[in-house]
Amino acid sequence: MKAWLLTAASFLLFLAGAASVPASPTVRTFMEGTEAFHKGDWPAAIAAFENLADSGVDNGKLFYNLGNAYLKNDDLGRALMWYERALKHIPDDPDLRFNYDYALTMTKDERGEKDSPLLRILFFWKYQLSPSTVRWLALILNATLWVALSVLVVRKKRLLRPSVILIAAATAVFSATAAVNYVEAVHVRHAIILPEQVPVRSGFTDTDTQLFVLHAGTKVRIARETDTHLLIRYTEDKIGWVKKSEAGII
Repeated sequence: MKAWLLTAASFLLFLAGAASVPASPTVRTFMEGTEAFHKGDWPAAIAAFENLADSGVDNGKLFYNLGNAYLKNDDLGRALMWYERALKHIPDDPDLRFNYDYALTMTKDERGEKDSPLLRILFFWKYQLSPSTVRWLALILNATLWVALSVLVVRKKRLLRPSVILIAAATAVFSATAAVNYVEAVHVRHAIILPEQVPVRSGFTDTDTQLFVLHAGTKVRIARETDTHLLIRYTEDKIGWVKKSEAGII
C-alpha cells in the first residue's frame, strides 16, 4: 500500500471541493482527521473524514483517504467502496489506482460482471478518462468542429477537408461516449458488499432461500431497490436480495 500523504496541491483541490461548506470547520475537521491518521487512530480519522463527506464535501482526494483509513482499519468492504467513489473523480491518480488494485487482491470473490478485453482495447478512452474529462473533450471538439466548418465554407479549400473529417470523427466518438457515460450514471448503479460474508436470498426475510454467498469488497450491480433491501446482480445468472445495510452504494 502506498504512503498516505496529501501534497499542497491535493489539499488545495480538497478545499476547492469544500467550497460550499464553511471553511474554518472544514479545515479543522480535515486536520483532525489527518492528525488521527498519522497517529494510527484509524476510527478517529474515519469519523473526521466521513463527517466531511456527510456534510457535502464531494472530493476524490477525501474519498481516497477514507478508503486508505478503512483499509488500515481492516474494513475491506468500506475501503473499496470509498476507492470506487474516488475513482469517479480522479480515475487517473496513480496512488489511488495502486491502492485500489492492492485492495482487490484481498477480495475472496471473483469479479462478477466483466467487460470484454477487446471492448476495453477498442474503447480505451472510456476506461482511461473520467466522465467529466470526456464531457469537456466532447464540448471542445464540438466547438472546434463548428469553427473548422465555418473556415471551410468561407475559404472553400479542399486541403481543409481531411482535417475537418478527422475532427468530425473525434467529435462523434467523444459525444457518443459522453452520452453513454450519462446514461450509465443515471440508470446503472453499483454497490460494494460491506460485511465479511453476506447471504444473498430469494426474498427479504432470513427464512427465504439462500441463493449464494458474497464477501467483503465484491462489486455488484443494483437491479432494484426498496426501503430496506437491494436486488443485486452479481453475474448474469446470479441475482438476489441483500439488506441495504450490507451493501454500500457507490
